[in-house]
Amino acid sequence: MSQESFDILVIGAGPAGSAAACWAAKQGVRVALIDKAAFPRNKLCGGLFTGRSRAYYQEVFGQEFDPSHAVTKTDIEFWAKGRRLARLTDIPPVNLTMRIDLDATLLAHALTAGAVDYTGHPIATLDDDGVTLRDSTRLTAPILIGADGVNSITARHLFGAPFDKGTIGFGLEIEARPEEQSPADHPLRIDFAAATWGYGWSFPKQGSTTVGVGGLHAPNPDMKAHFSAYLQSLGLDGAPKRFKGHYLPFGDFRKAPGRGHILLAGDAAGLVDPITGEGIALAMKSGQLAADAAVTSLKEGQPRSAYGHYRRALREMHQSLRIARMLRPIIFSPRWQGAFTRTFERSGTVRMQYMRLLAGEVEYPELARAVLRRLPRYLLNRIKRSRGSI
Repeated sequence: MSQESFDILVIGAGPAGSAAACWAAKQGVRVALIDKAAFPRNKLCGGLFTGRSRAYYQEVFGQEFDPSHAVTKTDIEFWAKGRRLARLTDIPPVNLTMRIDLDATLLAHALTAGAVDYTGHPIATLDDDGVTLRDSTRLTAPILIGADGVNSITARHLFGAPFDKGTIGFGLEIEARPEEQSPADHPLRIDFAAATWGYGWSFPKQGSTTVGVGGLHAPNPDMKAHFSAYLQSLGLDGAPKRFKGHYLPFGDFRKAPGRGHILLAGDAAGLVDPITGEGIALAMKSGQLAADAAVTSLKEGQPRSAYGHYRRALREMHQSLRIARMLRPIIFSPRWQGAFTRTFERSGTVRMQYMRLLAGEVEYPELARAVLRRLPRYLLNRIKRSRGSI
C-alpha cells in the first residue's frame, strides 16, 4: 500500500470541492482533490449560473466567467398549473451551463493553482485521518473537506446518514434533444406547483434542454406522476426518455456542517437555496470559506479548530437560508399557493423581486423586509375573502 500525506484532503471535485482546493492551494498549502469520477463527466443539473455565481467565480478563481459554453437568456416565463402567469423580457442575464463543461473548467482551475489530482479514484474507506482509495493508496491530512454531494460519505462518516429523509427534497430530470424541444426557440421557464411544495423547470442549453420537476420528498410519494404530467404539458410525452432522479438538499442545510477538523461544503452541507434551487453559487462560496477556515487553523497549529472558524464564516449564509425557509411557505405551501400565483400574476413588483432573487441581485434579508411590509394587507385580504366564502 502506497501512502501520501497532505495538508488538506478535499473529497469531491464539483463546484464546492474545486473552489476549496483552488483557494487552499493558492494559500500555499498542499491539497489533494479526490473524486470517484474521471473528468469531464456528465452531471444532470439545472446548471443555473446567476450574477451571484459569476461574482463568486471571479472571487474564488480569479478570472471572469467565460459564457461561451453556456446559453445566456434575458427572457423568462412563469407558469402555474398549465397557465402562463407572466413573460418577462430584458431580465438580468442568466447563464445556463452544462455541468460537464463547467465542472471540468473549475477542476482545471484548481489543478492549475496546485491541487494534486486524484479524480477518477473511488474511495474505499474514510476515517478521521484520511481515506483509502480502491487501488489501496492511502491519503492522509490533518483536515478533511467533504464536498461530495448530497449523498456525502463524509457526512455519513460524521453523522451516520448524509441527510434527513423527512426534510430532503427530490427531483427528476431529463435532457430533451433539440428535435424534441429547440433550445433556441424556448425561454427559460419555471412552473410553480408542478410538484407539491416544489416546481418544474425547463432550462435551454447548448444542444439540449434540461427539464425537471422537484420538491420536498415526503409530500411527493409519486414524483414520477408529477414528472409525467409536466412532460405532457410541455409536449415532451412522446418517445421514451431516460430520466435521472436525485435527492435535493432543498433548504435542508446542516446547522452543524462538520466537526473538529472535518468540514462539509456545498450540497454535502445542504447549502442550496430553498426557493430558487440555486446551488452552484453557494457551493463555490462555501468551498472558499471551508478552505479559509482550514488554512487559518493550520497556521495556528490547531487543525481541530477549523470547524469553529468555518461555522462563524457561514453565519451570514445560514441566516439568509433561514429567512428563505421562512418565506418558502408563501410560495410553495398548497394552502397559500393560489393566493401567491394570483399576486404574482397581478403584481409587477412581486415579479421583479422574484426575478432579482433568481438572478442573484437581491439577498434574502432585503427581500424579507419587502415581503413583511406587504404581509399585513395580504393577510387582511385573505381573511376578507375567507369570510366571503363562508
